[in-house]
Amino acid sequence: MPTAATRPRLRVDRRRLHVDLRRQASALCRRPRPVQTSGMSKERHMSLGSTTITTDPAVPRHGTLTDTARLLAANSRDWLARVRLSAEGRWYERLHRDEDREIWLISWLPGQGTGLHDHGGSRGAFAVALGELEERDLDATRTLVTGESRSFGADYIHEVRNASAAPAISVHVYSPPLAAMNRYDLTPSGLVKVDAEEAGQW
Repeated sequence: MPTAATRPRLRVDRRRLHVDLRRQASALCRRPRPVQTSGMSKERHMSLGSTTITTDPAVPRHGTLTDTARLLAANSRDWLARVRLSAEGRWYERLHRDEDREIWLISWLPGQGTGLHDHGGSRGAFAVALGELEERDLDATRTLVTGESRSFGADYIHEVRNASAAPAISVHVYSPPLAAMNRYDLTPSGLVKVDAEEAGQW
């Protein structure tokens, strides 16, 4: 089983992030939260489709997947205005896609999560830009706070959720771009594949 590496924390301007999100979060967090499903098709999103953002100064041209995730997470001014919060499910938007990689921005209200999934053979990394997220793989559970990141290999299976009492935002980078994702349940007899999704479904 591939292992994922935790990177050191970055310094992030949390005050700038909180100012624009506080009003959304205070309203949404008072609403009853729906039961989360494992599929991304139930979640609200704004996608740029297959558009390649080649002139966006926020997208690093070089560096590892982890470097890209951490740099974008630390520079909230480049994407903060796009962020929304949704009581119906995680909100997400594709920031960039080219032949080598794609980058997603995701917001999480308390209780929202992914369920166990792989990445269809893509490598990846994600960084927490605001708040904290809990990641569980087949070996351990860990909490990542603002500025921390994780990287993983092509066969990695995990789930990510917001187990805290406040909203969270994260940046995710995949290479090659996601073509498919498989979803799993962990049963007493082992890991069971329960669903498969293709890129067109999100």
